[in-house]
Amino acid sequence: MTRTRLVPQFTIAGDTLSRVGAERVALLEAVRDTGSISAAGRAVGLSYKAAWDGVNALNNLFAAPVVVAQPGGRHGGGARLTPQGEELIAAFHLIEAELALVMADLEDRLVAKGVPRASRLLRSLAMKTSARNALRCTVDVVTPGAVNAEVSLHLADGVKLAVIVTNMSVKELGLAPGVAVVALIKSSFVLIAPADEVGKISARNKLYGTVLRREDGAVNSEIVLDIGEGKTIAAIVTKESAFDLGLNPGDKACALIKASHVILAIE
Repeated sequence: MTRTRLVPQFTIAGDTLSRVGAERVALLEAVRDTGSISAAGRAVGLSYKAAWDGVNALNNLFAAPVVVAQPGGRHGGGARLTPQGEELIAAFHLIEAELALVMADLEDRLVAKGVPRASRLLRSLAMKTSARNALRCTVDVVTPGAVNAEVSLHLADGVKLAVIVTNMSVKELGLAPGVAVVALIKSSFVLIAPADEVGKISARNKLYGTVLRREDGAVNSEIVLDIGEGKTIAAIVTKESAFDLGLNPGDKACALIKASHVILAIE
């Protein structure tokens, strides 16, 4: 498992709205290395226009230009950094290095002061996922089967989440009691029902709570359920279903989730 670090990100700002961050410094470095704005744009993943817009914004930001260019079309012309451009790159990386030292010291002091689960917290902030619901849990029990295993997760006080994964996934993820995982659940996989109208259903997970909010769109509605301890579950249903259910903030409801519709991730 890679160690999570605090990585500083900063911008240099002038009197205009333009900003200089790591992306534009990378563009400057590519101009220096290629001698061409169009080639520099390709090197950093920018279109011809975006690369020129970036260079123009940089030149407008400072009293003296940082790039001197001779336009020559998409495949012609040359460009070079001015001394001001070279100084900008050097200053940016110097600040970046000094801030990295500050961040490393801050991270050590956070741990020394007993900030609860500091590194885990930082990993959570860094995680990006398309799943609307990303819930931190702890593995309680792993029950292996012939091909699949059922994993029981502790989600909140008195709230469990059952997940079906393959035995191979159990092995590869290192799932065992006490292991921290993130349960990913698409909002379209979450069924919702009034709390007093949940009958017999095949969905393994029944998470009871209170409707926190409901947002109606042109076709669909999002219903967010508070299931306790600051945990929420979001469900996407059709607008027609939302009106049929009649669920509004403050109403008791139940989120229904099939065990096979939960994806587990570790950091």
